[in-house]
Amino acid sequence: MGREGRRLLIVDDDPELLRILVETMENEGYSCVGCDNGQDALMHVRKQTFDLLVLDWTMPDFTGLEICRRLRKTSDITPILMLTARDGIDERVEALDSGVDDYLTKPFNIKELKARVRSALRRVDYDQETQEETSRLQLGNLEINLLERSVKRLEKSIKLSNREFDLLHFLVKNKDQVQSRESILRNVWGDPFDGDPNTLDVYMGYLRKKLDIHGEPQLLLTVRGVGFMATQGASKS
Repeated sequence: MGREGRRLLIVDDDPELLRILVETMENEGYSCVGCDNGQDALMHVRKQTFDLLVLDWTMPDFTGLEICRRLRKTSDITPILMLTARDGIDERVEALDSGVDDYLTKPFNIKELKARVRSALRRVDYDQETQEETSRLQLGNLEINLLERSVKRLEKSIKLSNREFDLLHFLVKNKDQVQSRESILRNVWGDPFDGDPNTLDVYMGYLRKKLDIHGEPQLLLTVRGVGFMATQGASKS
């Protein structure tokens, strides 16, 4: 993601420094909101979403550290870069333990500030990409989005019931591995399974009817005498 559209909240009670910081970051392509006290900072955070907070430690009403603690108590994970003249090791530890992501002591070089901002935003991108990767499963041209509980094949949405989705998820998560009927029933329907064992065959029939496309590989195969497997099989005629 480029800098355009990235929103920064910059908080410092020194009006001249605040002006310089906002102008500098806007010249870098970021969208910035500046304020000079903790109360306004919290108001902005409650009303808007920011990609990064740049907080001064010392402010007239309450400290940047207090802002950080309040946000973390509400499970707000917006990255925070703390600016401060305090450079003692105990204060650095206190800031990091309170949920601050990075720490820059005053006076600082603007080049270093820019680098710290870029670094913080790269970490955000990496975390988001990692989450997206772990929330998606793919088998050939079949895509499963675990967060949205949605399924597509060849970019066409396929509507599944909750049980059908859970069954498909289990098989694709263990793709290319034969799953016994007992394992599937235990993992998808619960342990112990006390229903009709033919239920699995019925649901496999439902899934195949919805997933199979003429000329495309059959994704759900029956392994006689054992169970079922999700894989990219031979194209159907």
